[in-house]
Amino acid sequence: MDHTSQHAGATNDRAEYRAPGSPGGHDDHPGHRHGGTTWGTAAKATLHCLTGCAIGEILGMVIGTALAWGNAPTMVLAITLAFLFGYSFTMFAVRRAGVDLRSAFKVALAADTVSIAVMELVDNGIIALVPGAMDAHLSDTLFWSSLLGGFVVAFVVTTPVNKWLIGRGKGHAIVHAYH
Repeated sequence: MDHTSQHAGATNDRAEYRAPGSPGGHDDHPGHRHGGTTWGTAAKATLHCLTGCAIGEILGMVIGTALAWGNAPTMVLAITLAFLFGYSFTMFAVRRAGVDLRSAFKVALAADTVSIAVMELVDNGIIALVPGAMDAHLSDTLFWSSLLGGFVVAFVVTTPVNKWLIGRGKGHAIVHAYH
């Protein structure tokens, strides 16, 4: 039996970003309703986001610290890289589903911006509040413990935000149309 037309149609449906609630969008798929979002789903979305953010932020902090940059430029680099890596992880997954680059970028922006922003605000706030953390060196336990502690607190704070977003068909729920 020839399934070419079925597969071509599925690929074409996914090739263009459609917002939830729009015709042919995520809400039209059975089994993808958002009202009963679980904490597990929210935690998984937050962990996905945190992975990209952590890689970018650690890289930025290491680069800035190794180059003896001041606190402000180091944090700007770390936050910029956190967004870059966070978006990249989502774009990679969506591109694997056959979505073009421009549409994948739109999906990543819609899916991750709030989550990454909350995560970065909390994480960097923790680092800024820990006495001496901003001046710690790469070889200092304080550098790594404040950074990792900030990630833990950011995860705890961001998970309910993601649960709320997903429950309304926003945030990471947008990416689920491409799984």
